Amino acid sequence: MVSHKNEWCGLPVYDFPGPEDQAGTKLPDAGAVAWRVSVDTYDAEETWPEAFARFTAAVDPGAVRAIVVGAWEEAYENGPEKVIRALLDARGRLTSLRGLFLGDMESEECEISWITQGDVTPLLDGFPDLEEFGVRGGTGLAFSAAAHRRLRSLLVETGGMHAEAVRGVAACDLPALRSLELWLGTDQYGGDCAVEDVAPILDGSRLPALRHLALVNSDIEDAIAAAVASAPVVARLTSLDLSKGVLTDEGATALLGGQPLTHLDRLDLHHNYLTEPLRQRLRETLESAGVVLDLDPGHADEDEWDGRVWRYVAVGE
Repeated sequence: MVSHKNEWCGLPVYDFPGPEDQAGTKLPDAGAVAWRVSVDTYDAEETWPEAFARFTAAVDPGAVRAIVVGAWEEAYENGPEKVIRALLDARGRLTSLRGLFLGDMESEECEISWITQGDVTPLLDGFPDLEEFGVRGGTGLAFSAAAHRRLRSLLVETGGMHAEAVRGVAACDLPALRSLELWLGTDQYGGDCAVEDVAPILDGSRLPALRHLALVNSDIEDAIAAAVASAPVVARLTSLDLSKGVLTDEGATALLGGQPLTHLDRLDLHHNYLTEPLRQRLRETLESAGVVLDLDPGHADEDEWDGRVWRYVAVGE
C-alpha cells in the first residue's frame, strides 16, 4: 500500500480545495507548499484541467515551486494526457516550477497497478528547469530517451514497470541527476524487466552526478544485487537501496562477495528474505565500518501453498 505524498521538493504538500470549499479557504503563499491538485476519480464534479484552471486563477502561478498531480477522472481507465496538456499549456506562467509528481493516488482512489499512465517524457521536455520529477503507476507508462540538464531527482513508483519503460529511463541523458529510484515491481503486474535492462544505469556513464540509487520492489532483486556487486556506478554512490523486493541469501551473498560497500553512508535492504546468518554477516561487514544498514527486525512474510514457498514484493497491486 502506498500513501499520499506529504512532502515534495522539500515542501509540505497542501491540498488545493474543491470548488465548494475554495471560497471559504485562506490559501498559503504560492511558493510555500507543494500544491496537490486532484479530483474524485470515480465521481468528479469537474475535470482535472478544470480544477487546475481554478488553481492557476487562485494563486500566482509564477511563484509556484512544486505541483503534485493527484487523481484525475477515471484514472483506472483514462491516462494523464489531458493533465499533461494542461500543465504544458501553463508552462509559460509556471516559471518557478522545480518539482512535479504525477499520479499521487492512494489505494482507495486507485490501486497503484490500476493507475493508467502514458508517455511522461513531454513533461521533462517541456519543463527544462525541473529539478525533481516523480510518477506513480506502471500501466501504459512510457519514457523516451530524454536529455535534461537540471533534473536532480527521478522517482518512478510502480507495482510492475515494463521493460521498455525501464530501458527508456536507462537511455536518458541526465548529467545533474543525484537520486534515481525505480520501483520495478513484479511480473504479476507487468514488471517484465530483466537485469540487462538496468545495465546502462549500473554503468553510470549517463549519470555522472548520481549519489543515491534505488532499484527496489522487484521480484528479481537477487539478480539486481548480483549485478550491483560489480557495477561501476556503485563506487560514487553514498546511498544504495535494494529494499522492498525478493532479496534472498543468494543476492546478499553476491553483494558481500563483490566490490566493497563500506564507503556507503547507507544501505537499505528492508523487506527481505534473508536468513539470520546472512543478516549477521552484513552487520559485521558493514555496520562495523559505519554504514547505516536497514535490515528490518525480521523476515518479510512468505506463504506456503501446494508445496511451494511464495515470496512477495512490498507493493504489487
